[in-house]
Amino acid sequence: MEKRVSEQFEYWLNDPYFDEDTKKELLAIRNDEAEITDRFYKDLDFGTGGLRGIIGAGTNRMNLYTVRKATQGLANYIIANGDPARGVAISYDSRNMSPEFARETALCLAANGIRAFVSDTLRPVPELSFALRTLHAQAGVEITASHNPPAYNGYKVYWEDGAQVTPPHDTGIIADVNKVTSYDSVKTMSLSDAKAAGLYEEFGAKIDDLYMEAIKTQIIHPEVIREMADEIRIVYTPFHGTGLVPVTRVLRELGFRQVFVVPEQAEPDGNFTTLKYPNPEDPEAFTLALKLAKEKDADIVLATDPDADRLGIYAKDTKTGEYIGFTGNMSGMLIGEYILRERTAEHTMPEKPAFVTTIVTTNLARRIAEKYGLHYVEVLTGFKYIGEQIKLFEQEHSYNYVFGLEESYGCLAGTHARDKDAVVAVMMLCEVAAWCKKHGMTVWDQMQNIYREYGYYKETQYSITMKGITGAEKIKDLMNSIRNDPPKNFGAWKVEEFRDYRTGIVTETATGEQKPTGLPKSNVLYFSLDNDAWVCARPSGTEPKIKFYMGVRGTGLDDSAKKVQELTDAVKAMLPKD
Repeated sequence: MEKRVSEQFEYWLNDPYFDEDTKKELLAIRNDEAEITDRFYKDLDFGTGGLRGIIGAGTNRMNLYTVRKATQGLANYIIANGDPARGVAISYDSRNMSPEFARETALCLAANGIRAFVSDTLRPVPELSFALRTLHAQAGVEITASHNPPAYNGYKVYWEDGAQVTPPHDTGIIADVNKVTSYDSVKTMSLSDAKAAGLYEEFGAKIDDLYMEAIKTQIIHPEVIREMADEIRIVYTPFHGTGLVPVTRVLRELGFRQVFVVPEQAEPDGNFTTLKYPNPEDPEAFTLALKLAKEKDADIVLATDPDADRLGIYAKDTKTGEYIGFTGNMSGMLIGEYILRERTAEHTMPEKPAFVTTIVTTNLARRIAEKYGLHYVEVLTGFKYIGEQIKLFEQEHSYNYVFGLEESYGCLAGTHARDKDAVVAVMMLCEVAAWCKKHGMTVWDQMQNIYREYGYYKETQYSITMKGITGAEKIKDLMNSIRNDPPKNFGAWKVEEFRDYRTGIVTETATGEQKPTGLPKSNVLYFSLDNDAWVCARPSGTEPKIKFYMGVRGTGLDDSAKKVQELTDAVKAMLPKD
C-alpha cells in the first residue's frame, strides 16, 4: 500500500475530527487493500463542474468532509472575487445524502460569513439556476449527480449569471479548492447558530410560483392546448427524482387533463429502486413508462432525470402502434423547429434572434436556424457555455437568445434559467404534441416531416471506459495519439477540416491553411467530414471515459442508420486494439 494511502487511511480512522460512522465504515474495509487504495489514492477531483463521485468514506469519495472542504475553497474564492453579502443559493435532488450535503455546504458558507439561501425541499437544477438569479445571489450550488447510478452524488457550482461556472471563475474556484489541503482549516458552525446570525435562510413556495410564471411565458399557442387538452394523452415519469412536482404542476395549470404519472417511479428515492440507471438515454429505464403508455394509449411518453435537467421521450407511431424512442438531438430539434416556425408565423420572434448549440450537437440545428434567419452559435460541449452566451448577448446588447440545445438530452427555451431545463422542455414538447394532434399527426410524424425537409440527420456515440489510477493516463495518451497523427479519412469519409480545441487551431486538410477556432481552449478534437458528416473526440468531464461523437446525413431513415454505423465502425478501426 502506498505511503499516502496508508497515512490518509490511518488519519481518517483515528483522528477525532471524523465521526464514528465514518470510522466504522473504514474498519469494515480494513483488510481490502484495493478498496482502501481506491478511496484514498487521491482527493476527489474538483473539476470545472464541481464534484462528482461515489458516496462513502475517504478522500476520493463524496462525504460530509469532502463536501465541506470543497465549500471552504468556494467560500475563499467568493470572499476574494465576489460579494459575500449577496450569499449563495443551494438546492438538492433526491439522491442519498443530498439534504445532508446541502446543509453541510450551507453551514460551511455561514461559518465564513456568507449567507446561504437553502431550498426547503428537493428542487431541480433549472429552478436553482432561476432561484439564484431571482435572489441576486453571488453563486449557487446544486447537490446532484444528474443521471449517474445510485452510488453517486455530486456538487455543481453556479455563478451569479445562473450558469455553471465558466472561465475565469471555474479555474479560479478549482485553484482555491486545491489550496485547502488541511481539514483543520475548514470552517463550519451549527444550524442554530447560523440561523441566529441570519446566515441561513430557506426559500420555497414563492420561488416556485415565480418559476412557474416565467416558464409559462414560453407557450406560443395556449388556445391549441385548451382545444386539445382532453385529446392528448401523456405518460410521465420523474425517475424517482425532482421533476414530479414542477412538471405535473405546469401541465395542470396549462390545462392538460390526460396526464398519467408512472406510480412506481413517482416518489423520490435515492436508490432508484425500479431502475438500473436513472438515465433518459437508457431504453431500459422506460420499461414501466411504456407499459403504462400502452395501457392508456398515450400519444407521448416523457421522462426527466433525477435533477430534471434532461428530457427523454417516446412517441407513438400510429402506423405500427409501437413507441419510437427519440435521441436528445431529435427531441431538441422537434421543440426548436416548432418554436422557430411558430414564432416566425406569429410575428413574436424577437429582433436579432439567436440559436445556440454545442459542437457535438446535430448539424440539423444549423439548417433549421438558417431557414428562419437566426444567428447561429456553436460552443464547447457543456450547457454552461450556452448559458454563458445568454449572458454575453445581454451584456453586449447584440442578440436575443431564443433556444439552445445539446445532444445529451438537454435544451432551454427562454432565459429564465441558464442551464438545461427539462421542466420547460416537457411543457414545450406537450404543446408540440397538442399542435400535432390538432393537425392529425403524432410527434413522430412531425419528426419525419422535419427530416424530409432538411435531411435525415443521425448521430451516435461510442465510449471507452478507463477506470482506476491508470485510466486517466490512458485517456491522455489516446487523445495525444489522435492529436499528433490525425486521420485523413474515416472509412469512406474524407476529413475536410481538423479542429484541435486545445491548441485553438483549425486546419484545412486540402490546403493546410490554418485559422483559430474562436472558442476557449479545451481538450477536444473535431473532424469535419465530407457529405455533412463529422467525428468528435473528448474525455468526459464527469466519468472515467473518452467519448467519440459521430454524425451523418442520409437520404432516409435506413440510409442514415447504415451510414452512422459505418462511421462508428471506422472510428473503432482507428483505435488501439488493446
